Amino acid sequence: MNSDDPTNHAPLRDVAQNSAATARYLAGIQRVLLDIGASLEVLERETRVHLRDTHVEGDRFYHARLRARPVERALNSLLRDIKDLTSGMEKAAYKRKSFDDGVKNLPQKRREKQLEKERKRNPQPLQAAQEKPQQDVQGQDPGYSGPTSIYNLGKRESA
Repeated sequence: MNSDDPTNHAPLRDVAQNSAATARYLAGIQRVLLDIGASLEVLERETRVHLRDTHVEGDRFYHARLRARPVERALNSLLRDIKDLTSGMEKAAYKRKSFDDGVKNLPQKRREKQLEKERKRNPQPLQAAQEKPQQDVQGQDPGYSGPTSIYNLGKRESA
């Protein structure tokens, strides 16, 4: 099969191949879900008010509230699921972007890892230690920036 064949073109293939397009697509769906969620919140509130005001002869004051609980619980569960969906869409967009970044940076990371392996196999001798002989600390005036020990703290000069 030829993937460039226009008769076999999936509509979301281009969106799936581009992280920015995926983020835009998920943002559009998220907007729709947020609008639906807002409508469901109003429905939940109005349903709660109506169900709790529905009293039958012989009810005590809490019976209507007890009868309304299963309906309220179902609507609250639906609202929670919509909130989870919208946050999941944000998470998916971020993961998609981080995947592209990881793929883009992978050759550089592999190169660095290979160089680190070669350094471990063939360690270079330290030339800095061979070039500089250690200087006598006692001949220097340590001041505020120089190294001091607890034995010569009293000999420090103030600025």
